[in-house]
Amino acid sequence: MSVVQMVKIVGLGAVALTLSVEWLGWLFCRLWPRKISRGPLKEVFFFPTEVACTERLFTPDSPFPCPCPLPHNVNTSFTRLLGHILSASSSLDLCVFAFTNLDLSRAVLALHTRGISIRILTDMDYTLITGSQIGAIRRAGICVRCDSGAVHMHHKFAVVDGRRLITGSLNWTLTAIQSNKENILVTEEPDLVLPFITEFKRLWDVNDPARRHLPSIAEKTASLVL
Repeated sequence: MSVVQMVKIVGLGAVALTLSVEWLGWLFCRLWPRKISRGPLKEVFFFPTEVACTERLFTPDSPFPCPCPLPHNVNTSFTRLLGHILSASSSLDLCVFAFTNLDLSRAVLALHTRGISIRILTDMDYTLITGSQIGAIRRAGICVRCDSGAVHMHHKFAVVDGRRLITGSLNWTLTAIQSNKENILVTEEPDLVLPFITEFKRLWDVNDPARRHLPSIAEKTASLVL
């Protein structure tokens, strides 16, 4: 076999190998599109949102259609937010200034029924506003702590399963969802999620009712002297 023939054979083999690799890559993408890494989850939603039925999110296995007059099977910013909340499989840590929305309250109660660990931190003053869902959530047995500091606890974020952050300007109220210009960011980027986990833990510990009412060492000493 001449050198020219050998070069041609090697060249054809290289072309065939390249085409095979490209074809396998295309086939892999078609058969297993979710296996391809696209990096951590990043989504942004804007409000106000279109009003739509959310019943299917709460009862996905129901054989009966919802009879309400609202649009059905519509993907809105609010249904996407609800979907992320309801996706919790182990825990939900919620830090929110105002909480009056009934659908979001229903979602939290549904997670509690499923045995999901839930902790809620909110502003003391805003637990007293008309329509606050904090009372109903507490009565269900969910652990709630209130920040009663001199300034408002104005955060609005949630951490789902210790890995998914939901944050933005949106209070969990009907007005914020249907009327205000608001935003929500959802991400699983660890560099963004971890600081929020740390902040939640800090605020949770600071607002522990038992810790708040424990006498200081100075108070104990003064009482002994007296």
